[in-house]
Amino acid sequence: MTVIPAIAGWRRRLSVSLLVMAGCISYIDRAALSIGNTAIMSSMHMSYTDMGWLLSVFAWAYLVSQIPAGLLADRLGGRMLLGAGLCIWSCAQIGFGLMQGVAGLFVCRILLGMGESPLFLAGTRVLVRWFPPAERGTVIGLFNGSAALGPALAPPLLLAIMAFQGWRGMSVSIGVLSLLIGLLWVFYYRDPTGTASAPFRPPSVLRDDLGYLLRQRSSWIVTAGFAGIIYLTWLYATWLPAWLQSAYHLTAAQAGLLSALPQICGFAGNLTGGLLSDRLMSQGMGRLEACRRPVVLSMIVAAVMTGLTALNTGLTISMFFMAAALFAGGVAMSAGWTLGTVIAAEHRVATLEAIQNTGGSLGGALAPVITGIMVDHFGSFAPSMLVACGVGLTCAAIYQFGLRETDASDSHAPFPISPFSLPDPANQGTIK
Repeated sequence: MTVIPAIAGWRRRLSVSLLVMAGCISYIDRAALSIGNTAIMSSMHMSYTDMGWLLSVFAWAYLVSQIPAGLLADRLGGRMLLGAGLCIWSCAQIGFGLMQGVAGLFVCRILLGMGESPLFLAGTRVLVRWFPPAERGTVIGLFNGSAALGPALAPPLLLAIMAFQGWRGMSVSIGVLSLLIGLLWVFYYRDPTGTASAPFRPPSVLRDDLGYLLRQRSSWIVTAGFAGIIYLTWLYATWLPAWLQSAYHLTAAQAGLLSALPQICGFAGNLTGGLLSDRLMSQGMGRLEACRRPVVLSMIVAAVMTGLTALNTGLTISMFFMAAALFAGGVAMSAGWTLGTVIAAEHRVATLEAIQNTGGSLGGALAPVITGIMVDHFGSFAPSMLVACGVGLTCAAIYQFGLRETDASDSHAPFPISPFSLPDPANQGTIK
């Protein structure tokens, strides 16, 4: 068990602040390609299909790196692992703005995905070391919220830089900012003194844990379902500005600023999903059902709203549809992530979340490339929106019919912690 010593409040606040800044800048780095994609396509003579592959290659690298990053997060200190990740992705982002060939752009996006892969796994472990269980919910929720806040902040910030420095200068500038945060982390972060480290687990035990989880039906259900959630939400994150420019003939600046509004709704949805699961659990609903029901209902809403964007309804109504879709997608993402704490034992939660997030990365990799290919073929984003609608409805069906109440150990046990915090031993499920 981890012992939390009496430590200076400023040091804890510094750790949280640096992690939130890192979370926000990581998503701003990811969004840079979406904001500048039309300018990059023109400059580098790329088609929509080419851009779709470039947008998706980050997610493929992120996918491949998830489980290794999760295992490293359990072994290495957060100071060096996160510091190395920040430096790698910062240099990749800087290099992206300096590349003269398309192949170099792909290499930089691959390195960006690899560098960002340990951030949220190792960052959560850092917060667990600094905060006792009763205080973890708020800070871990704030850290996870940076994943939704970053895309909302990205359009105005990146467009302002791009207006003066172009897409190359924009990439270099935010890469330098990321590098500064990385240096601050390495220089100022220290693990709290007097904490007991987790006992060493032999590699064979870790292999057994991973193998055991991969043999469980519920692991595959949540992984497949999460792939659908991320497919739908990442479609907006990667193609929304270009879709607004293509469908409504907006300028890059107008499209970028408008795309921030649905992302803000996504941020609100992420926070709402956790609160909703807590409320349902407090009213006596089983822990698994309290997570599954918001996922299923919100994914139906997100899918229908996404399908409606294919209609020629005008900019205002289309923006409403997209905002509703991303709000519902945020609810599903938060509640879906919580399911891992319900069906896995405490010592396997991080590994299960890494497996689940591998599925999410697959969805994030497929969404932009499939969309790019379809836009090139049909000359419109409408068919790709209908495909995303189908993916969302399939995702809802997977969660509804794939999971059973018996996948949680005690379906009516109280849920003692925030859905963003790590599981308590009293909240362990049947995957043990």
